[in-house]
Amino acid sequence: MKEKLTPKDVEKIQAEIDHRKLVLRPQILDAVREARAQGDLSENFEYYAARRENGTNNSRIRYLERLLKNAVIIEDNSSSDEVGLNKTVTVYIEEDDEYETYKIVTSIRGNSMKNLISIESPLGKALLHHHTGDKVTIPVNDTYSYDVIIREIKNTSDNEDDNIRAF
Repeated sequence: MKEKLTPKDVEKIQAEIDHRKLVLRPQILDAVREARAQGDLSENFEYYAARRENGTNNSRIRYLERLLKNAVIIEDNSSSDEVGLNKTVTVYIEEDDEYETYKIVTSIRGNSMKNLISIESPLGKALLHHHTGDKVTIPVNDTYSYDVIIREIKNTSDNEDDNIRAF
């Protein structure tokens, strides 16, 4: 499945790739050379640790490059009073008589522990393109759903609460 990314997501992923290739890779290769120069490789922990770190770094680079290659670039075209990408939404959950605040983000940045809700999640999908005051039904599974009322929608910058790992 193709990952949906914003131009800002692409920029941050490319920055991580560049950092890993231009800064980390030379440092790791120097560590491998130094450890190898210490002699007996059969009991050289530093050598194996440096090689493992090199493999991990190269694996991460390949993953990020593949992610960018297969990504679909999306833009938020929602109006200022409509739930959309990178907007913070406060909802009232009638069933529990409580308020929750979420930021709607792309799936790569989603983190429910930080209330960063993906546009691919049931909650994110249900809230998209609704307005303040709308009552929205959130499907959990085939037999259960719950209703929320949108109380507030705020524009937030693409940088706030960022969850994409960078270096």
